[in-house]
Amino acid sequence: MSAPLAERMRPTTLDDYIGQQHLVGPGAVLRRMIDSGRISSFILWGPPGVGKTTLASIIAHRLETPFYTLSAVTSGVKDVRDVIERARQNRFFNSASPILFIDEIHRFSKSQQDSLLGAVEQGVVTLIGATTENPSFEVIRPLLSRCQVYVLKPLEPDDLLTLMQRVVERDEELSRRSWNIRETGALLRYSGGDARKLLNIMELIFEAASGDGDIEVTDAIVSERLQQNPLAYDKDGEMHYDIISAFIKSIRGSDPDAALYWLARMIEGGEDPAFIARRLVISASEDIGLANPNALLLANAAFDAVMKIGWPEGRIPLAEATVYLATSPKSNSAYMGIGNALQKVQETGNLPVPLHLRNAPTSLMKQLGYSDGYKYAHDYEGNFVRQQFLPDDLAEERFWHSQPNPQEEKLRERMERLWGKKFD
Repeated sequence: MSAPLAERMRPTTLDDYIGQQHLVGPGAVLRRMIDSGRISSFILWGPPGVGKTTLASIIAHRLETPFYTLSAVTSGVKDVRDVIERARQNRFFNSASPILFIDEIHRFSKSQQDSLLGAVEQGVVTLIGATTENPSFEVIRPLLSRCQVYVLKPLEPDDLLTLMQRVVERDEELSRRSWNIRETGALLRYSGGDARKLLNIMELIFEAASGDGDIEVTDAIVSERLQQNPLAYDKDGEMHYDIISAFIKSIRGSDPDAALYWLARMIEGGEDPAFIARRLVISASEDIGLANPNALLLANAAFDAVMKIGWPEGRIPLAEATVYLATSPKSNSAYMGIGNALQKVQETGNLPVPLHLRNAPTSLMKQLGYSDGYKYAHDYEGNFVRQQFLPDDLAEERFWHSQPNPQEEKLRERMERLWGKKFD
């Protein structure tokens, strides 16, 4: 039984490698490293079927150094340590470090990633990782800081057409028949920039073709053979993050039509409704904020409604909240305010709480001056009295700054009446 087409067509040299010219084209960064025969640790990040594993395989063929492969799906900490020990024993003076390729490195747990750190830092192995997930979220910071990250892109239509032509000319099985490729639109649409999908589709068409005549390829034939939804949406992959990002940015940009479109893409792709609802709650706080405090109430209500009524009716409260948030005035003053306060805390550390603000539950604490001098706001006219609430070293600091919208103008005016010049 022959290997699958995708495996038979896997290139073994950079000259046969298709796509990713920004990395492996003439003079590009990875091309220079590979040609030099010495590489540093890096992570290849990109969607499925764009050549991550193939590129690692080409490096294995090209460089004269031991090459070890682990799959994060099947390997544990013990497997990692065993490979590192073998690599340590195979390392010779002044020779390049053995290469350790880890496919789907985002599936490694923190402890598994921790077990790699020492070997990578000491140069026992050169790590090549492959991932479909954003390394910033899935790879621990110490390991990420020791690796370059190279982004691989979905293959362009011209790349896929080149691959298709190569298949019908060179593959030992598919080239036995004559191919009459009359239309390529469906092939490209269903492939979605994924070389493996393209090869799988071509193999399916080949196997379904009867007789010895030409193999016809039209959009209708491809669609009939596949009988699937052409929408490319992977709830566990990079598309998941790209579409939710477009959704939130459309709300932030006050475009309800675009926001509804990206909402529909997520619904049609089978996204978890709770995930969408959570992001609406976050957007209501981060992007609408004090400009329209009701947005948070509505987003929370939509979340509750989705949990109560389920799917598919849950799409309606999600759409309602989406349009309301997109059409609301925007403010990130609260978001920026907590960011400013966190930055100051990181800069200044644990400054002491002023004595008059401290809790005094015991007589000793009262003797030490805890709570002494505190003014109870409700004892004063308007339920307000001026006093210092920040640590002494930060007494004049400002963290929250109002933004020019009707709601916050009212808040700013009240703060000016109460605090005077501090809120000018």
